[in-house]
Amino acid sequence: MNPKDLTVTDVRLTPVLVADPPLLNTQGVHQPYTPRLIVEVVTAGGVTGVGETYGDTAYLRLARPLAQALPGHRVTDLNVLPDLAARVCGDSPDADADADADADADADVVDAGGLRGVRTAEKLRLSVVSAFEVACLDALGKARGLPVHALLGGRVRDAVDYSAYLFYRWAGHPGGRGEDDGWDAALDPAGIVRQAARLAREHGFASFKLKGGVFEPDAEIAAVLALAEAFPGRPLRLDPNGAWSVETSLYVAGRLEGVLEYLEDPASTTARMARVSAGTDIPLATNMCVTTFSEIPEAFASDAVQIVLSDHHYWGGLRRTQELAAVCRTFGVGLSMHSNTHLGISLAAMTHVAATVPGLDHACDSHYPWQTEDVLTERLRFRAGRIAVSDAPGLGVELDRDRLAALHARWLDEAAHGPMRDRDDAAAMRLADPSWTAPPVPRW
Repeated sequence: MNPKDLTVTDVRLTPVLVADPPLLNTQGVHQPYTPRLIVEVVTAGGVTGVGETYGDTAYLRLARPLAQALPGHRVTDLNVLPDLAARVCGDSPDADADADADADADADVVDAGGLRGVRTAEKLRLSVVSAFEVACLDALGKARGLPVHALLGGRVRDAVDYSAYLFYRWAGHPGGRGEDDGWDAALDPAGIVRQAARLAREHGFASFKLKGGVFEPDAEIAAVLALAEAFPGRPLRLDPNGAWSVETSLYVAGRLEGVLEYLEDPASTTARMARVSAGTDIPLATNMCVTTFSEIPEAFASDAVQIVLSDHHYWGGLRRTQELAAVCRTFGVGLSMHSNTHLGISLAAMTHVAATVPGLDHACDSHYPWQTEDVLTERLRFRAGRIAVSDAPGLGVELDRDRLAALHARWLDEAAHGPMRDRDDAAAMRLADPSWTAPPVPRW
């Protein structure tokens, strides 16, 4: 192949709105539709690679100038992407004004849209860069006839384990909005156990994670104990997204000692997590305190976390995820993988990079079973709770143009869906409870 064929000639950005169930968390409830952004990188050789990331306005503002700047570069120029984004995108006005100060303080700052800690300009840029990097790797793999995992050094496993992601939820959105996904409400331990049983039956999951921070801690302890009784010996996790104080976190840890595989982000800051860690033998995991390399030194030096939940959207792509994995191995910190509402492109990318990482000690998270819509010609399938690693060129997925157009048309329908172009769990909750405000952190 002529190297010039790998030159980027066009980048297409397609924001979409994807149906999302009424899943509850400490900030509120998921809206009927969530924004995602599909990135397509087209080469001079006629190959198109695809990537996916968050589609909120803050990310679109950064993606557009990067899409304009990328043509003329080659899809192999991956090391250029972060600097190119920093140069053409600049600092986002959507970042927290006091993010730099809060990042180093015992401060109550949570990016409610993604429940990922402090929202900085760097994090926003990296989330955009991640989709461009994946699209370039997909295009390169297709051009070379190689799967993405081969471009990353080769797989070390043939399939990647995923965990069932359990949520407190309503049967439907307030006012009958959104799509019917065929699930019942789950608002108590019995409902959570029924949900887990269905996910295990339909997808073969062997481990379970409960999104907490919704009800008082004793109610969520009861749900975890009910899961332990219903699924003896299965790994269990609980994630309240920083909703608890140090004292409450230690109380919950004491009640669930020997029951949990790990406790995820019980407290909202590294300093508080370190205090919790000092008082329990349950491993603490995070996707809130450690989401950039600059946050690693304090967290590791203080033993605030024992497991980092990687996320290629957060870290700036698949290769930076591998760099994170190497740092974690160096310091003896465990690794798993975080998930937010996503489509099949992101799941494919997650699977490719997870297949290349030695020491992936815990099953990865995935919201994918909750998403009834996709932009692919064929949905990825969990078998025995695992996704097989594809050897097809690139990511091994194909866009369904009609589905993509339909979900983009929904995004364009501003009269009906304009307010949902940005994720806002608190606003969605106010449709059911007009007095609702996002609770303070810690909540309990």
